[in-house]
Amino acid sequence: MGETAAILRLKNLKRLLLIEREEDFLQYKEQFLKASIETRKKNGVTWYPIRINSHELGYADLLQIEVERTTGLDTAHQFSNGKNVTLFSNQSNNEVFEINGTIKIAQKNKLKVILHCDDLPDWCYDGKLGINIQFDDNSYTEMQKALDEVINARNNRVAELREILEGSETLNFEKENSELVIPQLNLSQNRAVRKALSAVDLAVIHGPPGTGKTTTLVNAIRVCLQSEKQVLVCAPTNTAVDLLTEKLLEQGVTVLRLGHPARISEDLINSSVDGQIQRHQNFNEIKNLRRNAEEYFRMASKYKRVFGKQDAQQRAAYYAEARTCLKDARLLEDYIVSDLFSSVQVICCTPVTATHRALTKKRFNTLFFDEASQALEPIVWIPLLKCNRVILSGDHHQLPPVVKNLQAAKEGLAVTMLDRCIKFKEAVSLLNKQYRMSSPIMAFSNSYFYNNELEADSSVHDHALANEGTDEFYNKAVEFVDTAGCSFEEEQNPETLSSFNVNEGNLLLKHLQNLLTWYHELDYTQPVSIGIISPYKEQVGWLKENLEHYEFSKEKIAELRIRTIDGFQGEECDIVYISLVRSNNDQQIGFLNDLRRMNVAITRARKKLVVIGDSATIGSNPFYKSFIEYCETNGFYRSAWEFAGS
Repeated sequence: MGETAAILRLKNLKRLLLIEREEDFLQYKEQFLKASIETRKKNGVTWYPIRINSHELGYADLLQIEVERTTGLDTAHQFSNGKNVTLFSNQSNNEVFEINGTIKIAQKNKLKVILHCDDLPDWCYDGKLGINIQFDDNSYTEMQKALDEVINARNNRVAELREILEGSETLNFEKENSELVIPQLNLSQNRAVRKALSAVDLAVIHGPPGTGKTTTLVNAIRVCLQSEKQVLVCAPTNTAVDLLTEKLLEQGVTVLRLGHPARISEDLINSSVDGQIQRHQNFNEIKNLRRNAEEYFRMASKYKRVFGKQDAQQRAAYYAEARTCLKDARLLEDYIVSDLFSSVQVICCTPVTATHRALTKKRFNTLFFDEASQALEPIVWIPLLKCNRVILSGDHHQLPPVVKNLQAAKEGLAVTMLDRCIKFKEAVSLLNKQYRMSSPIMAFSNSYFYNNELEADSSVHDHALANEGTDEFYNKAVEFVDTAGCSFEEEQNPETLSSFNVNEGNLLLKHLQNLLTWYHELDYTQPVSIGIISPYKEQVGWLKENLEHYEFSKEKIAELRIRTIDGFQGEECDIVYISLVRSNNDQQIGFLNDLRRMNVAITRARKKLVVIGDSATIGSNPFYKSFIEYCETNGFYRSAWEFAGS
C-alpha cells in the first residue's frame, strides 16, 4: 500500500509536533538558560535560596523531601502539583549539582517533592540550594514514537483504525441493544451509552457544559465490563483521570490508577499501584524489608559531609544493606503488580502513562478517552495503539489543547481527533439535557454553539439567587456591565506580558460587595459559592491581592475561587464573574479571540453570571457583538456609569 491521505496527514502532524517541541524548548530556554536567578524568581519558575526541612522514604521507595523558600515569600509562582522540577546547588566552584523530582504538594512557600533517588546527595548538606521547573521532553518523545508506529502500520488493526478515523473506510456498528436502559440516566444519555457499546471502531459522546458527560461515560464503562474483562480509560490531565477513577470506584468497579505518586490525588492513593500493594496479603513482608531499609538509610544519613575514612565505609555499608532490602522488596512487589494488572477491571491513566512497562504487551478491546477536546491527536494514539476501538468523550466547543507555536496551530496541530471525528454523524451522540445553569445563562451558548439543541432540566430551569419574585437587578440571571467610555484602560506587565485592568477589577469587587449586601439583607441562610474568572493571569493575581480591601458578608460565602479560565474547567459556582480586561482604542482583544475558552467561562455559573468588559473594544468581534445584543434584548445590559460614586 502506498502513502494514503491518512499517512500523509500524520507525517505532516509529526513535522508540526517537532516545530511545537522546538517552540516549547525555546520558551523554556528564555525562562531559564538566558535569565538570571533573580529574573526567574520574579517570573515564579525558580525558588532560591531554599532549605530542606525534612526527608524520608516515601511511595515506591523514592525519597520525599519538604523544601521551603526563604526569600520572596509573597511572590506568585508557577509551581504546581505534578510538575517536574530540578533541585540544584549554586556553589561558587562552577560545578553543577542537580537532581530531578516531581512535585507532590505545592503550597505558597513550601513544596513536597518526590526525588528520583533513594538517598540525599552529599551536596544537599552544603546549602545554596534552589529549585527550578523542568522542561519535560518525555511526552514529545512518546507522541513521536506513537506517530511513527501509526504511519508505518501495515495489515493490522492500527492500520485499519488509521484509515477508518481518516474517513477513508466505513465505520462499523453492531446492532444496538434497545433493551438497555439505565434508570439513573436520561434519554439522550442512554442513547449515547447504547451507541458507544454498539461501535466496532469509534463512537463520540458529545457532552456540552452541565450535561453529565462523565456520568454517561462511567456508565458506558460499567456496562462494557459486562462483556469485556478489562478496559483502558484515559484523559489528558491527572485531574480528569482522578475524577474518572473516583466515579468508577463509586460504581463498584475495580480500578488501577497508574501514574507517578506525586500526580495522584491523596484520596485515590489506595487505587494506585503502591496503594494496592499496601493492601495485598504479602505486604507485611514488603513492609518489614522497607522498614529495615529505612533504618539503614536513617543510620547512614547521620553521617554528614565531614567524616573520616572509617565513617565513610560505615555509611557505604549502611546504604548497601538498605539497597539489598529494597531490591528484595521490589522483587516481591513485581509479583504483586503482575497479579494486579491482570485482575482489575479498569486501568486508568494519562496517555503518556499508558507506556508503563507493565502494559508493554497488554491489549485491550476498548479505549475510553475523556476530555478529548483538550488532547492533541498524537497523544490519543499512544493508548489507542493498544486497543481495537475508541470511545471519545468531550466537547469540541470547550477548552482546546495548548499549542504554543502559532504556525503549528494554524497548520493543523491544534485540530484534535475529536474535532475530526465529530463529522462522523453516525458515530456521534449529543447529550442534550443540562443540569447546571438556569435557562437564561444557558441560552446564549446554546444558540451560538449548539444550534439551540440543549434544554435546561426542570431542576435548574428557573434557578435564581432569590426565589420569592424579587425583581431586583441583582437577581437577574445574567448581567453584562459595559465599561465603554469610562477610560478603564488596560495595562500590561512588561515581564510577563500579561494584561490587567485595575479599574475593571475594582468595579468587579465593588459589584460583588453590593450583590452580597443585597443577598445578606434577604436573610437567606444558604451561603453561595462564588467564582471569579479572567483569561489573564495578571488580572487573576491583581484580584487575589486586592480582595482584602473590600468587606464581604463572609457567612454568606460558601467558597470564593479566583482563577484563569483553564483553572475553572469542569467546575461550577452559584455566582460567576468574568473580567474580560481588554480596553484599548485599537480593538485588540488577544486571548479573548479564543471563543472555546470563553464558552467554558460563560457556562460555569448556576444561578448568576456577571460579565464585565468594554463593548467598544470587544464589540467588533461577532461573538461578543452577539452576546452584547443578547443582553440588551433580554434586559441584562448595564453601563458601568451606573456604579459611579457607589
